Amino acid sequence: MGQSASTAAITSRRESNHSQRYKSKSTAVISPMQAEENNDELPDGASDYISNLPDECLACIFQSLSSGDRKRCSLVCRRWLRIEGQSRHRLSLNAQSDLLPMIPSLFSRFDVVTKLALKCDRRSVSIGDDALILISLKCRNLTRLKLRACRELTDAGMSIFAKNCNGLKKLSCGSCTFGAKGMNAVLDNCSTLEELSVKRLRGITDGAAAEPIGPGVASSSLKTICLKELYNGQCFGPLIIGAKNLRTLKLFRCSGDWDKLLQLATDRVTSLVEIHLERIQVTDVGLAAISNCLDLEILHLVKTPECTNLGLAAIAERCKLLRKLHIDGWKANRIGDEGLIAVAKCCPNLQELVLIGVNPTRLSLEVLASNCQNLERLALCGSDTVGDMEISCIAAKCIALKKLCIKSCPFSDHGMEALASGCPNLVKVKVKKCRGVTTEGADWLRARREYVVVNLDSGETEPQDASDGVQENGIEFPPQMVQPSVASSSTSRSTSFKSRLGLLSGRSLVACTLRRWSSGNSSSRNS
Repeated sequence: MGQSASTAAITSRRESNHSQRYKSKSTAVISPMQAEENNDELPDGASDYISNLPDECLACIFQSLSSGDRKRCSLVCRRWLRIEGQSRHRLSLNAQSDLLPMIPSLFSRFDVVTKLALKCDRRSVSIGDDALILISLKCRNLTRLKLRACRELTDAGMSIFAKNCNGLKKLSCGSCTFGAKGMNAVLDNCSTLEELSVKRLRGITDGAAAEPIGPGVASSSLKTICLKELYNGQCFGPLIIGAKNLRTLKLFRCSGDWDKLLQLATDRVTSLVEIHLERIQVTDVGLAAISNCLDLEILHLVKTPECTNLGLAAIAERCKLLRKLHIDGWKANRIGDEGLIAVAKCCPNLQELVLIGVNPTRLSLEVLASNCQNLERLALCGSDTVGDMEISCIAAKCIALKKLCIKSCPFSDHGMEALASGCPNLVKVKVKKCRGVTTEGADWLRARREYVVVNLDSGETEPQDASDGVQENGIEFPPQMVQPSVASSSTSRSTSFKSRLGLLSGRSLVACTLRRWSSGNSSSRNS
């Protein structure tokens, strides 16, 4: 009897602990007073296992929580407050001018921060040099810094910061007003800098009189350069040319003629693996220069109307390792079957092809399907020539295809029927603004291919700007911007649910699709 009573008591206690553990997940705030009351109510002989956890174990637990949950945990007791602060490596702050007096206490608590984001509202006064210098003295181990709309920072402040935080590996700045001197100070002092992203740097808009930027000691370690919306982005030319280990170059909406700079850069920098060109002045001359990068795997040409089949063929003939190709032809009809056939014949490793405002026919699609046996992801948007015949060709010949995205193309339910009997590895089909495709056609495909996810949005056609969101999601390695260290499970579920409903909102179909593709490719590449 005594033994059974003891067993029952243990079982009851386990059930109580189990239910209490699940209840605590839904608790919004845990106050120190409640914690103390719970400790007082512990039965005789019971142990407070949480208090016996080493600091290192508790820190690991905190790192698995979302930012909001970490804040709530820090309110439980002084020990948790201390451990949570000492284990937080990433911090994002509202960088308004009134942050200055709080910096000492903030970085006394968060004394191991290595990734820092300073963001200011455009209508507010940002921190100045004094605050940035004080931060650099408190965070000498900083490896990543993001500056957004910090318009009060000057070249002098950036120079002192660069000397104090010379271990910086990644710098991202947008809508700031310091100029070439501040940027050169970073490049001259941060010898381990690997990633540089610059957007709307307002201090370098002086035209031909602008001071050249780079190369500096950072040129030997730089692997990624991203320039966005710069009036005089070509002043970064010495840096691009001098970065001999550069692997990724992204140029978005930067004025000036880039052909000559690309020629100079690719003569010396042959290690490039990824190139993004969006809305910049580049012609086939620039594409021919890019063909010197024999290791090129990823190429994005977005709204570069002076690029033609000739330039694309030049790249295809020499860059045989190409895996991902995104082209937004902007309805210019300068790139079509001829360029795509060259890609199909010379780039057998092609896995992802996105064509926006390009008009491929069955002629090029057949060659692509026959020669590119690894083609897994295909997106066709705003193509006037992609009808039932072209979709039937894809269904019959693209054996490895897993994901298909079609937007604003003149195909019908007959094309959907062809997909039902083809593409044996297909797992997802997204169709948007294709008036010939009906709900019945989508339902019929679901019924025939029950393991294929079919998303259909046959809304009215809107003004086409199919690249919206495509390049914006592809840069920031990542990017993503600085976020809480690890998202909570509820956040992940919410994000997943929203992404499933992406077609029902007004957001770009291609953007939603490519976000998933890029994340999948990143994980496969890392593995």
